[in-house]
Formats: sequence, C-alpha cells, structure tokens
Amino acid sequence: MVKHLLTGANGFVGKTMQAALPCVPLPVGLDLRDRAALNAAIAEIQPDMVIHLAAQSFVPASFENPHETFDINFYGTLNLLEALQSNAFKGRMLFVGSGDTYGRVPEDALPVREEHPLHPRNPYAVSKVAAEALCYQWSQTSGFEIVMARPFNHIGPGQSPRFAITDFARQVTEIRLGQRPPVLQVGDIDVTRDFTDVRDVERAYALLLEKGRNGGVYNVCSGREHSIRELLQRLIALAGVVVRIDQIPARLRPAEQRRMVASFEALHRDTGWQPLIPIEQSLQDLLNDWEKQLQ
Repeated sequence: MVKHLLTGANGFVGKTMQAALPCVPLPVGLDLRDRAALNAAIAEIQPDMVIHLAAQSFVPASFENPHETFDINFYGTLNLLEALQSNAFKGRMLFVGSGDTYGRVPEDALPVREEHPLHPRNPYAVSKVAAEALCYQWSQTSGFEIVMARPFNHIGPGQSPRFAITDFARQVTEIRLGQRPPVLQVGDIDVTRDFTDVRDVERAYALLLEKGRNGGVYNVCSGREHSIRELLQRLIALAGVVVRIDQIPARLRPAEQRRMVASFEALHRDTGWQPLIPIEQSLQDLLNDWEKQLQ
C-alpha cells in the first residue's frame, strides 16, 4: 500500500484528506521548524508520497507576525524538502499554495489562469509565493517530483467559523434552534468569490499527486462565481428561517478584490478532475454539521 505522509493533518482539509486516503500524519506536536525532529520523523515514516498542507494561513495573523508566517510557510517547507532528500525520498510531493498569491486581479483578466502574474498583497501570500518557487526549484534539481496547487475558497463540514460562510451557517442554525435572536451579523457581503467543496478539493489533491506534471502549478477552484450575499440567502432559505441582516462596521474590511473567479482548465486537462458537489449540497451539509454541534 502506498504510504502518504500528510502535514497539517489537523486542519480543515487535512481532516478531510484523512477520511478519504490512508494517510500517515506527522507526530502530534511536531513543528516543521524543528529540523532534527522532522528529519527523525521522515526517517521513521519512510513515505512514498507527501501532501504538504501545514501552514500559517490566517492573513490577519501574517500581518501581526510576518516572521512567524515565513518561518512556518517558507522555512518549514525547506526543512521538509531537506528531510525528504536526506532520507532518500524518491516519490512525489504535493505542495499546497494559495489562490491568494495572484493578489488583485483586474476584472478583464477573469477567470484567472495559472500564467497570470503573481502580485501578493499580504505576508501570507508572499510566503506562499516564495515556498512555491522553492518547490519548483527542487522539482527540477532534486531526486523527487513536486506538483503545486493554488486552491481558492473552499467550504464544507468541519470548517472554522473564522470563515464567513461557515460563520453564517452557524448563526443561521443558532437562530433556527432558538439560541439567538433572528438577526444575522455580517460584514461586506457584496463581493464574489470562487467556492469549491472541501471534498472536491481533497479529490483534486489526490489526482494531482498521481497525475500532475512535475513542476506544474494548478488552480483548484470551481470556475463559478458566487456573491457572499447570494450564498447567505441560500443558507437562510435552506434553514427555513426569517431573519434581519445587520451589517456590522467592525466586520467590514476593505475588499480590494470585488470579484474573483478562476479557471481549473489545466487541472481538468492533466487529471480529468472537475467539481462534482453542487454548492447547495455544500451549504446544506454545513448546516447539518452545525446542527449536530449546537444541539
């Protein structure tokens, strides 16, 4: 059986990967910044494939502590690459970057494709650009292959309520269960984003690991544009509640990108992947997940 090493196993996508693939996570508490411990873990596991998800991925935290973000996202990736090489790894690695690396994309350049210039606008995105470039270099000069993914927004059961759609699903469920007044607190909901179900994302990663081109970079996205307001209204309708929507100044952040949608043409061409789970199902599963947690 192929042994998949998974970093970031306790994150949103990591938990979904573990449910779908036989994965071996890094030991609990192991920090990618600890080179000796990482090297020992790789020597013990001897993986055939690697899915590298571990990262500091919260953008506000990257502004608060850019050094830590770089230490984890760039130097942590370098430490992983060196540990794999020193243990004679000959398999394939998937590096998971971010669609945030494109930065501000003009509307006439949508849907954004992989050849679009990278203009990162926060320390998190910069760290991912740097780590992706590092992985490309290693894909060309080391003894193993690396494929890079640039995922866009994803949603599904188990996501942290730090993210807008999941937070709305929690609020709507609390209202339906009578745990809060019928008032939804929101920020800027008149922007559009490209959402993919986390289970489709997991499937894309597995296919990229198997079929992606060495040194290739792939958008992982739905290719569909949804406004936050539209998805909020769908959640309200699915839950069968009547609510008032209150825009809270504290939740308003200047959204530099009013519209976003990307192309998964390269991913489809090389792996045959396409999204299968409709947004309605993702939203319903989110509501079901919150109902279990809140009852």
